[in-house]
Amino acid sequence: MSEETPTLESLELTKPLEKMTTKDLRQLCINKMPLIAGASAMDKETLISNIKEYLGIEEEEGAVSPYKDQILSIKRKMRGMRIEKKAVEGRKERCQLRRKINRMKKQTRALSRSL
Repeated sequence: MSEETPTLESLELTKPLEKMTTKDLRQLCINKMPLIAGASAMDKETLISNIKEYLGIEEEEGAVSPYKDQILSIKRKMRGMRIEKKAVEGRKERCQLRRKINRMKKQTRALSRSL
């Protein structure tokens, strides 16, 4: 008896592949798609493209967020601010940096949602 290729519906996913974590995508490949070799060493984009290829789903060109560069630059600033926050002595300055970081996180989330 040959094993059929699973469909996207038969996998019973709770969210789209792009919204799943890398860990969840790896588990999906290991448990339900044994023909995808080396899943434990792949990054998220590679995992998604391999899963789509395995399931026969056509890749949409330009599916990457147009705000990706902007989001990445905000995240770089946030990392720098976190380091700065650890070095700051005063409670007031730490609180101000924490608020700025939180605002920036909200900004990146809003950008990623707006497609």
